[in-house]
Formats: sequence, structure tokens, C-alpha cells
Amino acid sequence: MPSASYGSSRYYPRRSRRKGNSRVSVSNRNNTAETCASGSSSNGIPTTVMNSQPPHNPPYDLRRKSPPYPVLENGFPNLRKRPRRSCSVNTDIFSPPAAHYLQYELPDEVLLTIFSYLLEKDLCRLSQVCKRFQTIANDNGLWKRLYHNIFEYDIPLFNPEPCKFEFIPPNDCEYANPWKESFRQLYRGIHVRPGQGSRYKARGRSLAHFDTVQTALDHADENPSTGVPSIVFLHAGTYRGEFLVIDTDVALIGAAPGNVAEAVVLERQSGSTMMFGDGAKSAYAGHLTLKFTPDVASTVLHHKHYCLEVGENCSPTIDHCIIRSTSVVGAAVCVSGQGAAPIIKHCDISDCENVGLYVTDYAHGTYEDNEISRNALAGIWVKNYANPIMRRNHIHHGRDVGIFTFDNGLGFFEANDIHNNRIAGFEVKAGANPTVVQCEIHHGQTGGIYVHENGLGQFIDNRIHSNNFAGVWITSNSNPTIRRNEIYNGQQGGVYIFGEGRGLIEHNNIYGNALAGIQIRTNSDPIVRHNKIHHGQHGGIYVHEKGEGLIEENEVYANTLAGVWITTGSTPVLRRNRIHSGKQVGVYFYDNGHGKLEDNDIFNHLYSGVQIRTGSNPVIRGNKIWGGQNGGVLVYNGGLGLLEQNEIFDNAMAGVWIKTDSNPTLKRNKIFDGRDGGICIFNGGKGILEENDIFRNAQAGVLISTQSHPVLRHNRIFDGLAAGIEITLNATATLENNQIFNNRFGGLCLATGVNPIVRCNKIFSNQDAVEKAVRNGQCLYKISSYTSFPMHDFYRCQTCNTTGRNAICVNCIKTCHAGHEVEFVRHDRFFCDCGAGTLCNQCQLQGEPAQDTDTLYDSAEPMESHTLMVN
Repeated sequence: MPSASYGSSRYYPRRSRRKGNSRVSVSNRNNTAETCASGSSSNGIPTTVMNSQPPHNPPYDLRRKSPPYPVLENGFPNLRKRPRRSCSVNTDIFSPPAAHYLQYELPDEVLLTIFSYLLEKDLCRLSQVCKRFQTIANDNGLWKRLYHNIFEYDIPLFNPEPCKFEFIPPNDCEYANPWKESFRQLYRGIHVRPGQGSRYKARGRSLAHFDTVQTALDHADENPSTGVPSIVFLHAGTYRGEFLVIDTDVALIGAAPGNVAEAVVLERQSGSTMMFGDGAKSAYAGHLTLKFTPDVASTVLHHKHYCLEVGENCSPTIDHCIIRSTSVVGAAVCVSGQGAAPIIKHCDISDCENVGLYVTDYAHGTYEDNEISRNALAGIWVKNYANPIMRRNHIHHGRDVGIFTFDNGLGFFEANDIHNNRIAGFEVKAGANPTVVQCEIHHGQTGGIYVHENGLGQFIDNRIHSNNFAGVWITSNSNPTIRRNEIYNGQQGGVYIFGEGRGLIEHNNIYGNALAGIQIRTNSDPIVRHNKIHHGQHGGIYVHEKGEGLIEENEVYANTLAGVWITTGSTPVLRRNRIHSGKQVGVYFYDNGHGKLEDNDIFNHLYSGVQIRTGSNPVIRGNKIWGGQNGGVLVYNGGLGLLEQNEIFDNAMAGVWIKTDSNPTLKRNKIFDGRDGGICIFNGGKGILEENDIFRNAQAGVLISTQSHPVLRHNRIFDGLAAGIEITLNATATLENNQIFNNRFGGLCLATGVNPIVRCNKIFSNQDAVEKAVRNGQCLYKISSYTSFPMHDFYRCQTCNTTGRNAICVNCIKTCHAGHEVEFVRHDRFFCDCGAGTLCNQCQLQGEPAQDTDTLYDSAEPMESHTLMVN
């Protein structure tokens, strides 16, 4: 009868018999020799039949060939009959014994069938008989059937070291027979398989077997393995109600075909489902489903019970487990106490009605490659000086925060994927100080990282993106470090610091956010340095509501609105930043914005490089403000400010604009190479200009217009392509101790009715090109074109019906409009419309007319920012 271990899938190989021949012993099966078969003729005389069939080729190369029998002269072997009167075996060399036939001549397929009825120890003994038996007894098919019968796994499971179990497909395995090797490594195991005891006690097999988990654990405690933890195999089924407290080094592992963890379920309704305690240093639980399903109507308190609990002074390994809890309090997994340091890896902690994983009270541990999702509260809590290591976990779609560290929780979080949680992806509170590196925190339904109530933490090399609110929130005296992160594509801002938040924000790449890349408000005082803040759909950095902060050595560029906004009583310090290529203003102070702007490089903005308005009073010192497509600095609507030692150059319009009751102080600046004027003061502008060098500008070095009244002292205004100082349109000024020299249209040009206060100025070596052109009979347009405005007498021609926006120089009046009815308007700055070709008659003093619009008596006004304010 076949043994109990032989399953229904066993095959029975058949060997065909040749027709006409009776079966006899075969002498030799060498491929190079002819096969002989013995038979009897009808008269009983032995005959020799030459077998024409091909020789039998066994499937195993190590099969031993039997030695040839001696052949007599007549060609027949000397076969002797066994004596009838004796029961002894004839040992003559010419008579092959039965053992010889079994060992050497029986076909491999028959041996394989025979061996399939044997158990593992029998196969091991047979493999010691000879090389042929060893080869056949090591057949993968034999050991696979035995292995399935005992362990049920579809793939060999290996236990190369304590607390390490791994499935390796046979084709990827280094062993010749992976099933046998796995059998060897796991043979000491204890099996929990209710009702299957006979399977483990068959024909000399004596494997430990029990019907309950607790009795198996008791047996493991009473009969410990030498040098290695005992293994308890829990076979497929649901084990309910067992209270498992593990305080020794034992391995519990599921055993089932298919998805092992889903097939082996441990479930409990009161008390923790599985608890590891003091002494479980090298314990293991793997490939199990753990469930904690308390009765909600029960009066038994279970707020301190968990699905899996790891206590003090133990370090079990939890591997490939499915963990579920329907308790609305507590957590699914709790690791607590000094010396608690489990390894939890490849587990699925999901769909729980509470916290997924809770690490507290100085616990440590390593948590890797887990799936933590769809939990009602936080995916992970870390509290009270707990310091876990968490790597490569997938934490997502939680109905609360993804990871919550609080009450002085610590931890090292690396390469986790945290997304689609209802609140922040990562929250830090109340003195917690985690280290978070190389994580991806994205698509949160609120923010990415939220640090509040004195939270700390280091967030380094993370990708924080596509969150509904700010990528990073810092508030209420929190002081984290945010370093080398990619913070982008947020549906609000990048980094939001408010409510007296602080923090070190450095070396981050912040871009593509819907609101400001960094926002600082309500007495917050961070350090922001070495960041790239760019391509925002709003501004770069927004400081408001008494925000502070040190903002240094950042690159702020290509933002849709202002590069930096400073407003409503804020006083940040900006040093050594590069602020450029914005679609509006570079740095914008408004509504009592203050602060310091020092040693920055501000260039290539569509609007002014710096704007100051409505009571703002910053200190702007040592900056380069250049290459603007509008003006350099615009101070308007009551703006103030101290501008000193700046270089303001190569702007498309005036280097500095002062207008509408503004009153800044400009000291020791260099304002040069402007494509318009140097400083333009108009519409009631004021200001104190002292010790500035103003040179090589395309229009007036200083233009004072429309009821403005600045004070200019000790300035040098030189090498201008127009006048040095022009005062027009009822403006006035106080000019003291200035040097005005080598300007093309003259040093000091005053329009009709202008009476400035002039004291101790040196005006010398100016070219007076206007007077020379008048003396030479030239049209003044010839020396000015329509890009500059020489100051001289201008007229209107009533005959030619010129308007109040047209002007005609004195030489064109004498030549082109001779005999016309003309009138003198005033002495002021203009260009000649006759020479520009904008009147009916062609100018006789010019060549081909140039196309132009009406004369403007003033430089074009700068574009004021229309930046939207965000509360």
C-alpha cells in the first residue's frame, strides 16, 4: 500500500514488453554492445535472439554500468541454474543477484515510482547506497510532493538565518534541489494543523503537530531548539480566541498554498491579538493575518489593547503580515517602552478604524516596505521620545494625517511615499524632532508638511508637491530645518510661515506653486537662504503682517507677480539675493513695508526693479538694480526709504522715479547708463539726493517736474547725453554744492517760471549742443530725435493748426513756417514736431521725415505694480 504521504498526483511509468520474448535477466546495457535476451524454443533448447530494439538510455548520467559476463567460445554466456536443494544464493560471478538487478538494471522510471512511496528519511538513506540511487532519490518531483504534503507552500521557503524567511522560486535558487534544501532547513518546525495529525506521524515520520497555537508554543518552550529559535507553522485556517503572549525566541509563520497571509488568520475580540514581551529578542511572526475585532457593544474596555503589541525589551521581526483592527480607539500596532525595537517589514496595516502604527515611550525599531493606508486616524503616530527608523513605507489615503510626530517624538524617515491623506502628509507638534529624508509627500488634501506648537525636525532631500494647501506650513514658534527639498506645483503656496513661526529654509528648489513660493507673516522670523524660487504663478517671496526673517543668497526669478513683496509693517532683511526676470516688480514695498535690502542683484524685470509706496520706509543699500524693462527704482504714493551705495544702471526708463508726495533719501548711489533719465522727480515728489554719481544717461541726469521740490547736495552729474539738471512745470528745488559737467545739452536748464534755490554749485565743461544747433540754424530734432527733450524756446503755428501737444523749434519757425501766424509758448523741454515730420508741411531743415507721435513734454511714467494682495 502507498504511504499516506503519496498523493493522488503520483504517476506510474510503464515499460513495454517486447512481443514474442519472455522476460529474463539482461546481461549488459552498454550503448556500443548488442543486447542479448534468453528464450526457449519449442523443444526446450536455449536460443540466442539478437535484439534489434535500440538500447535503453536512462535519464540519469550517473547510472553505474554493470560489468559484462564472461562469454564462452560458442558465444553464449555460462548461465547456471540455482540448485533446487539449496536455499543459499549462488555467488558465482556468472549469475547476477537480485540486488544487482535492482541496483543497476531496473529502469529509472520504475525506481522513481518505487521511491515515490517513501518518506523523506527513507530517501535520504537510499541516497547513500550508490550514485544512481542518490541521483534518483534527489529528484525534484519527489521532494516537491513531500514538501507540499507537509508545508503546503507553492514556492520553497528558506530560513538562512534566524528571523529571516524568504520564498525563492526554484528557477532562481542556487540549490540543485531547492525543495529538499527547504525541507532540511524547516524540518525542525512544529505544525499547527487541526485534524491532520496523521500526516505528521506516518511510517517513521514524527513531526511535532498540535491543534492549537498555544499548545504548540508551550511545546516550543519546553523543547527549545539548540542555537536557533523554534519554528511554529500555522496552517491555513482561522484561529479565534487564542491569547498569544510570546516572550521567547520562537518563529510563528503561516503555511498555506497561494497567498499565505490571507489563508492564515489569527483573530481576537478582547485583549491584544498577539503580544511580544520581555525575552522575545529573536522572535518572528510572518505571513499571517492578525485581526482585532472587539464587540462595539461590549462593556469591556479595550483602549489599551491592540491587534499587535510589542512591549519592553524585545525585538521581534514581523514580516509580510496583514494587520486589521476595527477598534475605534488605540491603534492597530503599538510598540511601546524602553528596549522595544521590532523589525516590521512588508506588512499591510490598512483599513483600521484607528491609528495604524503607534510607536511611543522611548521605543525604537525598524519599519520597512509596509503598506499603511485608509486608516481612520493617522497612518503612523510617534510620541514621547520614541525613535523609530522608517524606510520605503507607502502611507496613503488616510482619513487623517499620514505621519504624526508629537510630544517629543523622534524618528528617522527615509524614502517613504506619503500621499492623498486628508490632512497633512507629515505633521510635527509639541517638541517633536523627526528627521525626514528622500520622502515623497504629495497630493495631500490639505498641506504636505505641517510643523506647529514648538515643533522641530529636519526635512532633507524630499519631494513635496501637488498638495491642496502649502507644501510646508510652519507656525507657533516651531523651528524646523527644510533643506534641499523640491517643493512644487502646490495649489497654494510652497512654504508658509506664520504665527511666530521660524525655521531654516535652505537649498530648496521651490517652483510652480499657485501662490507665493515662500510666505512669511504675523511676526514669523525664519532664515531663508540658498533657495531657488521660480516660475510661480504668483509672487516669489511674500512678507506681510509684521513678518520678519533673514532672506539671503536666494535666486528668485521668472515669477508671475513680484519677486519679493514686503508689506503691512514687515521688516525682513534681504541680502545677496539674485532677483531677476520677473513678469512684474523685482522687490515691492507697500502699505508700510519696511526692512533692509542689501547687496542684492536685481535685474531684468518687466516693471521696476524696486517699488516703494504708501508709507513704506526700507533701507536699500549696496544693491545692483539694472537691466529693467521699465525703471530701476520707483518711489510713489507717499513712499519713503533710504537708498545708498546702490548701482542703478541700464534700465529702459529712469534709474530712480520719485512721485506723488514721496520723500526718499538717496545717498552715494551710482545711477548711470540709463536708456532714459537718471533721476526723475515729478507730481509733487520730494526727496534728499546727496553725494550721488549720476552719469551717462540718455536723458537728463535729474529731471524735476510738476510741482516737485527735492533737495540736491554734493552730487556729481556728468557725461549725460542730454542736460545735467532740468527743472520744469512749476517745480522747484534746492541745489547746493553739486558738480554738473560734460553734459551734452547743458548743465542746468530751467523752464519758464522756474526759480530754484541754487547755492555753491560747480557747473562747467558742458557741451551746450542746443545753443550750438540754434546758432547753426539746425532743427533741434536733428540733435534730439524723439528720444530726448532739449530745453529751449518753442512755438506753435496757428496757420498749420498745431495743437497744444505740438512744439516747433525756433529755427523751423524762421524757415519752415516763415510768414505763418505763430506764437511763442514758453522755454521748456521738447522735441520739434516739424523736424519729426508730424505736421502737414515737410521740414525744410531735415531730410526724410521720421514717423512719430505727438511730443511728450515729460518722460513716460513708470508702470506701477498691480499685484494682487493676498491675506
